[in-house]
Amino acid sequence: MISVNQRAAALVQRMIEDSEALGLSVTRLANGATVIDAGVKAPGSLAAGQLFAEACLGGLGTVSFTRLAFEDARGSFWLPAVSVSVDHPHIACMASQYAGWAIKREKFFAMGSGPARALYAGEELFAKLDYKDRADVAVLLLEGRKLPDEGVAEYVAGKCGVAPSQVIMAIAPTASIVGSVQVAARVVETGLHKLVELGWDIKQIVAGYGTCPLAPVASDDLRAIGRTNDGVLYGGQTYYTVRADDGELAALVEKVPSSSSRDYGTPFYDVFQRYGGDFYKIDPLLFSPAQVTFNNLTSGRTFSAGQVNAAVLRTSLLEGV
Repeated sequence: MISVNQRAAALVQRMIEDSEALGLSVTRLANGATVIDAGVKAPGSLAAGQLFAEACLGGLGTVSFTRLAFEDARGSFWLPAVSVSVDHPHIACMASQYAGWAIKREKFFAMGSGPARALYAGEELFAKLDYKDRADVAVLLLEGRKLPDEGVAEYVAGKCGVAPSQVIMAIAPTASIVGSVQVAARVVETGLHKLVELGWDIKQIVAGYGTCPLAPVASDDLRAIGRTNDGVLYGGQTYYTVRADDGELAALVEKVPSSSSRDYGTPFYDVFQRYGGDFYKIDPLLFSPAQVTFNNLTSGRTFSAGQVNAAVLRTSLLEGV
């Protein structure tokens, strides 16, 4: 059995061993749990963001850096970007990378991603994935601004069925270098989540590939949430290799890109403000890549829909505050 926690443990061990060069700070808590600060007080780095994102994917994906060129009515521009390739996407993206575990303990709150979710398997989503990990180590990647303490580690250990000393938690705020990288690296996962919302069996996906602009680090986390979402919604491009029915794919593909949402067309921060800061009022079908392609191994045919929106990318990622 593929163990995403065992695979991710090797990646976070590299983060620990090379912490100084990676701009990370590592702390061993009183109960033996390990905390990796990847942007709360530590500066982080692009390389740290790469390892953080690959750990989120349970060691079943590769993240690298590239650049993307765009053109709108005002001319051409380019942005740094991430490139993501994923094997076993339903496990790597949805059983591991997806930020589906809200960690709330007293004054601590962060969104939990990564392999530890597959040990806990407490989300309804896991009923659709036919996967649960078995490992003696739990790797949890957190998006938040406060470092977790012993109480958080004990809570995670209890849910995952491991000793507190076997819990490894890495955390980065959205408004950080690592935060920008790891959110951009979710571009393939975002498409899978949209497919789940549409009721499609994502176990039909054999492999996934995507590119996404790397959002400049914003002045605060709320602005950063806006920018990082815009990178995916207006600049994310994904390519899924699948085994499915052509008719099914032809009917599905137009529903997947972000442009199929009623809230498409303006920077995410503005959409958020329009609904008074209530995420739950935003159309859930907005959260998907800008452009989606399916290559069907069954027939050899390819289906594509959506487009990059360079104008919104310029406004959000180059001119935003």
